[in-house]
Amino acid sequence: MKDETKCLHAGYTPGNGEPRVLPIVQSTTYVYDSAAEVAAIFDDPTKGLCYSRFGNPTVMAVEEKIASLEGGIGAMCTTSGQAATLLSILNICKAGDSIVSTPEIYGGSINLLSFTLKKLGIECIYIDKNSTDEEIKAAFRPNTKLVFGETIANPALTVFDIERFANIAHSMGVPLIVDNTFATPILCKPFEFGADIVIHSTSKYMDGHAVQVGGVIVDSGNFDWTNGKFPELTEPDESYHGISYTESYGKMAYIIKARMQLMRDFGVYPAAHSAFLLNLGLETLPVRMKQYCENAMAVARYLEASDAVIKVNYPGLASDANHALAQKYLKGCSGVISFIIKGGREAAAKFMDALKLASNEVHVADIRTCVLHPASETHRQLTDEQLAAAGIDGGMVRFSVGLENIDDILADLDRALKESQR
Repeated sequence: MKDETKCLHAGYTPGNGEPRVLPIVQSTTYVYDSAAEVAAIFDDPTKGLCYSRFGNPTVMAVEEKIASLEGGIGAMCTTSGQAATLLSILNICKAGDSIVSTPEIYGGSINLLSFTLKKLGIECIYIDKNSTDEEIKAAFRPNTKLVFGETIANPALTVFDIERFANIAHSMGVPLIVDNTFATPILCKPFEFGADIVIHSTSKYMDGHAVQVGGVIVDSGNFDWTNGKFPELTEPDESYHGISYTESYGKMAYIIKARMQLMRDFGVYPAAHSAFLLNLGLETLPVRMKQYCENAMAVARYLEASDAVIKVNYPGLASDANHALAQKYLKGCSGVISFIIKGGREAAAKFMDALKLASNEVHVADIRTCVLHPASETHRQLTDEQLAAAGIDGGMVRFSVGLENIDDILADLDRALKESQR
């Protein structure tokens, strides 16, 4: 845990009579003594703070902390995980480009990749993660700019083979972007396995208390953007004084471009108070992740033994098809479990209505146990074919194990499962 402990103090280390906790700099703007100073910052926002749509001291301290946790060279927080996903892609894709992704990803991400990006002229090509290397490479087009996947898929709970997809992506000259929301850097550091960009919905385990929505993009600094496929990073940006990001910022070209160009135009930067709340969650992240994993393993074993359950998806179980990948990539499998109840949609509805401790809510990865039915809630926009491709059955329930006493959690499950079969 020593690396995580060091990283958790990155960004703000108080001393000399400074506040014990991260200060909230609640300001939209910053004062300078001369027009020349302001002009210099508008030429290059990395030289100072000009406006809180680009950067805020409180948020930047949290960005540095998350970058340290992931082992990256820089990070940029956003107002949501969806905003982080969108900007991570738009930073290197334009109309006429394509991306390759596995279908085992969050339903909102499928919507974004399949429909919204399509309207912007960016095609998403889905490929089964169990395909051969040759089949995956065959999905690439000359205009393919990146590969996308989730460390632990939401809600299918499959584990992404990061190293294999990173090798394939690099052989095709493009980066790998990994959504590491469920694992967090406590359980997995995708950069160590070849990923180039990591994103998170910080609303989940990083926050942990369901008090603020947010996201973050983290840059490893390892990808070579000068390989000829990414002129928007190497050629002059006419919207920003003709700057070349690779020439001016080297390994930080990607994350600086995201801030100077996309954050400038989209303005999806979080407020200082939101970053303050996120920081409180980050300070307990290692301890919480350990307990989530312990509680979830107990729940998974209970569900596996239940006659009311057809299948349990939890890579921590030896019987799970993703167990070997979990052993390779994860130091724990998070607190999220998905399982299929005998009796399909009707039985799943009965189960959810019978729960007392667990909350039926559109959230996950909280300190409190929460539950939802993906087919009729978060993934309701998907067709039956898309649901099947994402690994979602009509009787599937996503169960996010919280930090309550494990005996209470199991008692709630037992009662609700019995009710589902009546």
